[in-house]
Amino acid sequence: MTEKHLIALDLDGTLLKDDKTISIKNKEIIQKARAEGHIVMIATGRPYRSSEMYYRELELDTPIVNFNGAFMHHPRQSSWGFYHEPLDIKVAKDIVEACRSFHFHNIIAEVMDDVYFHYHDEKLLDIFRYGNPKITTGDLQNFLNDSPTSMLIHTEEDNLKQIRNHLSQVHAEVIEQRSWAAPWHVIEIIKVGLNKAVGLKKAADYYGIPAERIVAFGDEDNDLEMLEYAGHGIAMGNAIEQVKNIANDVTLSNEEDGVGEYLADLLNIK
Repeated sequence: MTEKHLIALDLDGTLLKDDKTISIKNKEIIQKARAEGHIVMIATGRPYRSSEMYYRELELDTPIVNFNGAFMHHPRQSSWGFYHEPLDIKVAKDIVEACRSFHFHNIIAEVMDDVYFHYHDEKLLDIFRYGNPKITTGDLQNFLNDSPTSMLIHTEEDNLKQIRNHLSQVHAEVIEQRSWAAPWHVIEIIKVGLNKAVGLKKAADYYGIPAERIVAFGDEDNDLEMLEYAGHGIAMGNAIEQVKNIANDVTLSNEEDGVGEYLADLLNIK
């Protein structure tokens, strides 16, 4: 038997097809890998409420990394630990105030499963309604009373760089920031020092798996640290160039069962 590996899966653009489903092939290979003793976990930018369905569909029994590392827990084992590291509320409100100097469509703050919208926004509401969160709409300076797990700034492509430059100049020591993939021009902000690799390391230490036996799959810039940390950092065929450049290998796209195909070959799964 192949030595036990820890397999970390990003969701959107990686494990999930473009229609947000898990292919039959991917599911079969993951089930076979687990049956052979390998450990499979999810590491996503999504909150738990909108990744729980995939966790259950794969019948996982492992910790899960959410909000790009700002929240991690074990859904089936409460004694495992509950790691939540939100952004300082003063920093969050400073960012809201600074955004008034720039053009933006909306700012969204998530305090775990409570979602705060600066402005009412039907398009974005559809995305955030997963898992039936409590939604509040109104000026975040007045309505946001708790430190947010994550913040999102939705703007136009032309304004994205300006806002990111400002955040880098003023808040670089206290925040991590990312951009979403097109067509969404969204800046995602979490507390400094957090990323998927931080959560993955917690799981690896718990299971006693060295980095060289960690396989991580991703496609976007929020996967960079995780792929660098893993002994096998695998970029999807549809990944951005930055991810492909740091990856140990590139597999097929999320529409071509890239995760399953690579695992079957690496772990000799028939």
